[in-house]
Amino acid sequence: MSFNKKISNPNRPQADGLPPGAAIYTAFICMLFGGNAVAIKISLLGLGIFTTASLRFALASVTVLFWARFTGKPLALGAGQLVKLIPVAVLFFFQLTFFYIGQSKTTASHGTLIINALPFVIMVLAHFFIPGETITWNKTAGMLLGFSGVLFLFSDQITMNGDALQGDLIILMAVLVWGCNAVYTKKIIPDFHPVQISLYPMMMATPGLFICALLFDGEMVKFVNTGILTAMFYQTFVTASFGFVVWNTMIRKYGATVLHSFVFIMPVSGVFFGVLLLKEPITPNLIISIILVTTGLIVVNKNGKKTIK
Repeated sequence: MSFNKKISNPNRPQADGLPPGAAIYTAFICMLFGGNAVAIKISLLGLGIFTTASLRFALASVTVLFWARFTGKPLALGAGQLVKLIPVAVLFFFQLTFFYIGQSKTTASHGTLIINALPFVIMVLAHFFIPGETITWNKTAGMLLGFSGVLFLFSDQITMNGDALQGDLIILMAVLVWGCNAVYTKKIIPDFHPVQISLYPMMMATPGLFICALLFDGEMVKFVNTGILTAMFYQTFVTASFGFVVWNTMIRKYGATVLHSFVFIMPVSGVFFGVLLLKEPITPNLIISIILVTTGLIVVNKNGKKTIK
């Protein structure tokens, strides 16, 4: 089953950029995604690591499923489509596992900045595995800036202790797995409706997350208060349900290249919410990291002509 005739190729370059309304909408979505690490951190105060992840994606799966049925979105999968989605679900499970474990050990600001190394990982992997996705000189410069920003986090003597360093490294592992998943998804996404590519990996990964919650969380629910409920609502309905579907829909409509030019908003909003809501410290290393990661993302997404063979 293919939607190529109905919707343009998500990998094609977009020379004209986004219309003003779509640009504002994309910036808003990126801001929401940036706050996700903060919501996760708040949830982990009262819920187990795997309990948080499994509840989030179980509820998100049900929400997207009911919405898709109500709006008449295509849900049926062919045998070939199901086979293609299995690797997405497996990688999705491991990226979530690493990210949630890592986020439980470090600050939301660090988690947000490290996860924004994802575009650089995707860029390198896409160079080798997606035809036409060559690394340009400006992308190389952006990548060096972005990873330099991540390195500044690891050298932060004020916020880095044993657990925080371990958490940062685990989140970095999540980024590597996430990058593999994103590149694979980018190759197969023309064969799926955005709802399918958003819904089924969540549905397939959630049982494994519940099993891990039973086996490894110990106390699955320590306490629940208004803040934790609000944080779970945010993760479940704002980012995992609404956000995933909207992002994949816009990738199919406008292309991944032009859409990712807005991702520099995520680290800025994530650190802002971490400082505002969790009172996380603003250190010199954190400020330098924000500047380097954000600048790197902007440079990577500028159009360049010369490629590196």
